[in-house]
Amino acid sequence: MSPTRQDAWSQDEDLLLAEVVLRHIREGGTQLQAFEEVGKQLSRTSAACGFRWNSYVRKQYKTGIELAKKQRKELKKQDAPADDVIQNEPVNVESVQSSTNVEQSGKVTFPAVIHFLEGLHKKAEASSGFEEERIKSSEKIKELEKKTYYLAAENERLSKNLKAIEEDYRSLIEIMERARKMVVLQDEDRQQKVKFQMDKNGNLERVEK
Repeated sequence: MSPTRQDAWSQDEDLLLAEVVLRHIREGGTQLQAFEEVGKQLSRTSAACGFRWNSYVRKQYKTGIELAKKQRKELKKQDAPADDVIQNEPVNVESVQSSTNVEQSGKVTFPAVIHFLEGLHKKAEASSGFEEERIKSSEKIKELEKKTYYLAAENERLSKNLKAIEEDYRSLIEIMERARKMVVLQDEDRQQKVKFQMDKNGNLERVEK
C-alpha cells in the first residue's frame, strides 16, 4: 500500500479533484464519494481532498458547480429509461392480422407470421441504431461539459487577474501623479528662490535668494 501523501497540490491534481466532484454533483453522487475516489487516485486521504476542495478549489469553480446542479436536475427529469420499441408495443392478434395475409378460415398463415416477425426485427434494428446514437451523443455531451467547466474556471481566473492588473494600473497612475506634483512644486519653489536685479551697466542679472 502506497504511503499517504502530504505534499503540496499541483494544478493537475486540482483539475482532477474539480472534475470528479463536478461529475458526482451532476450525476447525483455525494462529495464524500468524490473525495474518496480522488484520494485513491492521488494516494491522499479523503479528508485531505475535502479540505483542499473546500478551502481552495471550490472557489475557482463557482460557475461549474451551478452548471452541474442544473444538469443534475435535467437528468432527473430525463431519468425514465428508454425502452425498446418492441417492449412499448405489445404484440396482439389484431396487429398481426391487419399487417399480414389471413386465410379465409380466419387463421394466421405461416408466411404472415414470418412477415410480421421480420417487421419486428427491423424495428429492433432501428431501435438499436438509435441507442448507439444516443450513447455517442451522451459521450460528446460529457466531453463538452468538461470543456465548459475548464473554460468557466479559466474565465474566473482571468477575471481575477484582470481586476488585479487594473488595480496595479490605478496605483501606478496615482504614483506618477504624485511624482508629477512633486516636480511641479519643486520647480515653483526654485523659481521663488530666484530674483533679478540690475547691475551698474543696466543689465538684469539672476540672484539667488
